[in-house]
Amino acid sequence: MTTDEKLQHFLDICMDDARERGGRIFDEYASALEKDLEEHKIDAKRRAAMQLQGESEKIQREINKELALEQINLKRTLSLRQEELKKKLFVEVRNLLVNFMETARYQQLLDAQIKHAVDFAGDEELVIYLDPSDADKLNQLSLHNHANIKISEYSFSGGTRAVIPSKHILIDNSFDTKLKEAERDFRFETGGAIHG
Repeated sequence: MTTDEKLQHFLDICMDDARERGGRIFDEYASALEKDLEEHKIDAKRRAAMQLQGESEKIQREINKELALEQINLKRTLSLRQEELKKKLFVEVRNLLVNFMETARYQQLLDAQIKHAVDFAGDEELVIYLDPSDADKLNQLSLHNHANIKISEYSFSGGTRAVIPSKHILIDNSFDTKLKEAERDFRFETGGAIHG
């Protein structure tokens, strides 16, 4: 074999070896890239899922916050409306009491309150007060009940107040007190069925 042929043969062997090694390196590199690509896809899907979950949770928190604010606004509106209706209701009740005070049943109520106070006091000294608007009823109630009945200096919108001085007891059957207690304790029933 000539030198040129030897060189050519050596070149062919080197080139085949280089091609074979280059092919293996390329295959290994391509395989590594495929593996990296798959890992990247898995990681990207995981990050996307986490981001989606995070955004979903964020949206849910915002929705819950909006719902809570709306519930507060609705409760405030309901409370204001209930207070408005309560005031109207008690204005109407006061008007009904004024009308009631013109009836014979009111005279009977005063009489019953006085008898109850007298019975409660027993032998103790008792002073019964009428509202100034009931001054016209003083004589009849005093004669009928044989009690110390006076006209109060202060209006209490009807009814009676009785004092047992020796025991520091006040029997307060005034309409003012009863209305204030009713107004304080009044609550609207909510959550029931609406009947139409």
